[in-house]
Amino acid sequence: MGDKIVIVVQARMSSSRLPGKVMLPLLGKSLLYRMMERLKMIKHQAQLVIATSLEKADDVIEKEAAIIGVPCYRGSLNNLLDRHYQAAKLYDADIVLKIPSDCPLIDPRIIDQALDFYFDAPDQYDYVSNLHPATFPDGNDVEIMTMDCLEKTWNEATRVLELEHTTPYIWENPDRFRIGNVIWDAGNDYSMTHRFTIDYSADYEFIRCVFEELYPAKNNFSCDDILRLLEKRPEIYHINSAFCGVNWYRNHLNELKTISAEQTKTIAG
Repeated sequence: MGDKIVIVVQARMSSSRLPGKVMLPLLGKSLLYRMMERLKMIKHQAQLVIATSLEKADDVIEKEAAIIGVPCYRGSLNNLLDRHYQAAKLYDADIVLKIPSDCPLIDPRIIDQALDFYFDAPDQYDYVSNLHPATFPDGNDVEIMTMDCLEKTWNEATRVLELEHTTPYIWENPDRFRIGNVIWDAGNDYSMTHRFTIDYSADYEFIRCVFEELYPAKNNFSCDDILRLLEKRPEIYHINSAFCGVNWYRNHLNELKTISAEQTKTIAG
């Protein structure tokens, strides 16, 4: 396979809801370290890149990338589309994956499933994700795009929303891009009921508990392993269940064509 896959993980210290979340400890390492450890477990050959900003506060991210053994690209703080594009370009990507740094429980098998879907249909898609619509537990976000698709987006996207969240221009314009979606083959939809991502301190407690329960016996634990744990230990599920279905969409519903109010909720809701 000649296509070079570059996985860009965007991370910064200045999270509005939980500052410094990517450096919180998980079993003696940082959350970012544990997440990159999981990304290294995918079966496809890929170049990992941590993309952070030029802000002084993000020096610690660059240092952590060196500890992890992954290159670090530093660019725009708020224009994440530019940061993503420049990092992918720097590492000669043919295929670019966007995986957020707030997904430390992401299952490497789900990443491979999305890549298999893309490669099993040669030259059929510009963009493939498992988010439109989402069916996997929140925090298993995989977005795949060709470098041409990313470059076109970088050239054409102008709205703040599109620059800040990297890919909305793509999935909001299905007439301009060939878009594919991977759904959970189990036939379930846990996207609004299970939350494996980190935005709040309760999410961190949940993730810490899951790692402490599963990692020592099986460091490459799967999404199914987490679901079995939560069935057995419902008190872990309830640590952050109040935030299930809450995501960044809720702040942009007036600007998005393809996201409805039913696909996100407020914390109180």
